[in-house]
Amino acid sequence: MYVGKLVFAQIMEHLPLHTFRRIVVRYAGERKVKSFSCLDQFLCLAFAQLTFRERLRDIEACLCAQRSKRYHLGIRSMIARNPLANANAVRDWRIYADFAQSLIAIARPLYVDELFGGDLKESVYALDTTTIDLCLSVFPWAPFRLTKAAVKLHTLLDLRGNIPAFLHISDGTLHAVNILDQLLPEPGAFYVMDRGVLDVERLYRFHEAGSFFVTRGKSNLNVQRRYSHPIGRTTGLICDQTVVLTGFYSYTGFEAPLRRIRLKDAATDKTVIVLPNNFTLPAFTITELYRCRWQVELFFKWSKQHLRITSFFGTSENAGKSQIGIAVSVYVLVAIVKKRLRLSTTLYEILQILSLTMFERVPLAQLLAQAVLEDIDPISDKQLILFE
Repeated sequence: MYVGKLVFAQIMEHLPLHTFRRIVVRYAGERKVKSFSCLDQFLCLAFAQLTFRERLRDIEACLCAQRSKRYHLGIRSMIARNPLANANAVRDWRIYADFAQSLIAIARPLYVDELFGGDLKESVYALDTTTIDLCLSVFPWAPFRLTKAAVKLHTLLDLRGNIPAFLHISDGTLHAVNILDQLLPEPGAFYVMDRGVLDVERLYRFHEAGSFFVTRGKSNLNVQRRYSHPIGRTTGLICDQTVVLTGFYSYTGFEAPLRRIRLKDAATDKTVIVLPNNFTLPAFTITELYRCRWQVELFFKWSKQHLRITSFFGTSENAGKSQIGIAVSVYVLVAIVKKRLRLSTTLYEILQILSLTMFERVPLAQLLAQAVLEDIDPISDKQLILFE
């Protein structure tokens, strides 16, 4: 008797499988593959992400224990550690990276009306990089320092909904400023970044494309003041000036004027210099945009705590990048489900609930909505009072 789909299968229903199969064909992911398909590999690692498995043997043990339900999860092959490890090591990681980008393209329109802390209609992105520390003897393909290895995750985060609009995985030697070369500037959009990404020649490409950037100035940046704008000192602003770069290399790389806003951070009691190329927004709005950059730091912290990206199922480069691509896909997929089902539950709460209900047959909307109702439902008045 049919009693409904498993919770895991209901989540995977939101995947664009036709897009996934097209990407697999593009990279010949199933060439000479007889049984364990790329979709089976994706589903196994997605299951590991949602249930917080830490090793391949954990995945094998859990799925083999539920052998009668495995087919209803969508997995059509037998699960064993060796085929899964071999698939992680051999199959092109770009399959899962491109699939993550396709999910991002689905998720971003769903969050276009989300508020992020700034009253702007234009797109606002935060660019930053996080480092995942590794052991150099185990991961020699990811050099970082003399005795240390690392993987860097370069992320362009859409602040509406905290959905990554661009992701790039590299070893520890790639500097964050080089990511500007891989971005296609969006006219009218705002790009908020820290001073580690300050490169005037690369930023001039964004300026020429009609994009706006908000970055933090370095202490050794030589500028000359052209004009001072009136400010309200009650907001913590010290000055709002129009400046031009006077250094030889910086002047030849960025000949247009910039805006220098100096403010005092009340939390740290430090002076911060912000360099935008937008002259129409109020100075206080510009500083609030720069404060919103902290959301990308929170995204990195949340991802390292709740996604399996700090410890890997394999030691090869392909396995590591595949796991990160699938982890991002799962994060975006849960964000899509949250928006499509119109849930007020946070992503953290959804992941915690799903981790314990993968093999249940409760309708997904009812499962997640009921968790919210039970959380806010007061004690029933019909409860008897034992002691007065």
